[in-house]
Amino acid sequence: MARGELQVAGRVGSAGGDSWRILIVDGDRLVSATLAEFLRARGDDVVEAATGAAAIAALRAGEEQRAIDVVLCDSQTPAGEEPGSGASGGLELVRRILTEHRGVAVVVTTAYGSVESAVESLRLGACDYLVKPLVDTELSMSLERALRQRTVLRENQTLKRRLESHKTLETIVGTDPRMLRLYDLIESVAPGRTTVLMTGESGTGKSLIARAIHDRSTRKSRPFVEISCGSIPETLLESELFGHVKGAFTGAHTDKPGRFLAASSGTLFLDEINSASQGMQLKLLRVLQERRFEAVGSDKTVEVDVRVILASNQPLEVLVADGRFRQDLYYRINVVKIELPPLRDRRGDVALLAGRFLERFASELGKQLVGFSPEAADALRAYSYPGNVRELQNVVERAAVMAKSPTIGLDDLPEQVLDAARTEREGKAKGLTIARTHDSDEGADACTGTLEEALREPERRIILAALEANAWSRQKTSERLGINRTTLYKKMKQYGLLGDERLAG
Repeated sequence: MARGELQVAGRVGSAGGDSWRILIVDGDRLVSATLAEFLRARGDDVVEAATGAAAIAALRAGEEQRAIDVVLCDSQTPAGEEPGSGASGGLELVRRILTEHRGVAVVVTTAYGSVESAVESLRLGACDYLVKPLVDTELSMSLERALRQRTVLRENQTLKRRLESHKTLETIVGTDPRMLRLYDLIESVAPGRTTVLMTGESGTGKSLIARAIHDRSTRKSRPFVEISCGSIPETLLESELFGHVKGAFTGAHTDKPGRFLAASSGTLFLDEINSASQGMQLKLLRVLQERRFEAVGSDKTVEVDVRVILASNQPLEVLVADGRFRQDLYYRINVVKIELPPLRDRRGDVALLAGRFLERFASELGKQLVGFSPEAADALRAYSYPGNVRELQNVVERAAVMAKSPTIGLDDLPEQVLDAARTEREGKAKGLTIARTHDSDEGADACTGTLEEALREPERRIILAALEANAWSRQKTSERLGINRTTLYKKMKQYGLLGDERLAG
């Protein structure tokens, strides 16, 4: 029977009276109209598309309004034209639907049935394959199966999003009031397509927050593309963002799509936007305003639907005042601003973050690690973390690797953390010693010299007493004093205690 024929024997209502939303994709207008009439009579909500481009557009529109449940797609559907996104037809369209719209079930129809095309469509993930002329009972049964599969798919997608959401926020933890406000802001801004600007020092978690916003948006099933503008030379940044055509410059042997195109219908995260040149800033301003651009070496304008999230590790207000950042671009991107506090300003979150990191690295290393000793925990809190959360993560990873016991101790921490803890302890100890010395006659005499001289003898007596109490074991003495063995060794050498024949450690 020729292509375009449809055999309808009767009417069968949708199961349970539910209204399904079905997208018919067929280049034959007569088949599409007849099929639509049959499905509407069943009580279904029907959308029609004659090309692959129209089908993709309908699926995207459905995500913003009411989602498509099932796609009835003819295997010979023409591609059509879809600016900037490489529209596909036939089985390639089926592949694209199943890849980009995972919550949608697909039933393939064709007037040219063959074992090969049936196997290929099912391999791609289609739930059924029908040969024209279509019979209403077979079609209804196929739709029933498709809807059951769609239900399973969407339940899996929901579970996956929950797991990914938990994973995304894994390191964006804290009880600091500023972090609590940040969580609320993420939830508020995520659903829309509003441009977001994040500011904060390097290592504060801007990339994680950009991902969290994407994962909570309607674009969560679409690409999340990240690029650091500061890590790419100025001469290559334009090509990386907008792509180039063959022959655009030396070495451009083939066409290359840029990051904007790669993020089509998804989210593009531009980190270190403060490093972009004035010329690049102008190009970014245009694409943010018009959602269109030209690839390097091309005069063809490409339209793109992308949500843009930007981040800067320098205050853009200062750069604008200095003339290093365009004022018009700043006003364009400063719609919703998220400021990330440095870790040193929320030290109460250090223990929580460190514990979370330790759980992860213990699992990765296959080690039984239960936590930090009180001294190690105090040392972690005392450090200022110029590298912020990223540096804390590295510190905990190193400690997990070095640990010889289930509890992370001072010896497992890097020297810069121990130095900070030692400085804090010594500062407290000196303050206490000065106060006590000031209240005694002996102390009054001691204060006639420098502060360092006044503290030398009390410190020597403390170390000597600790060594004698611990049978001159350096390991036990260092643990008793809350310092590492290297520091104890230096102090013993300074105070002439290394030559004692009782030294055992």
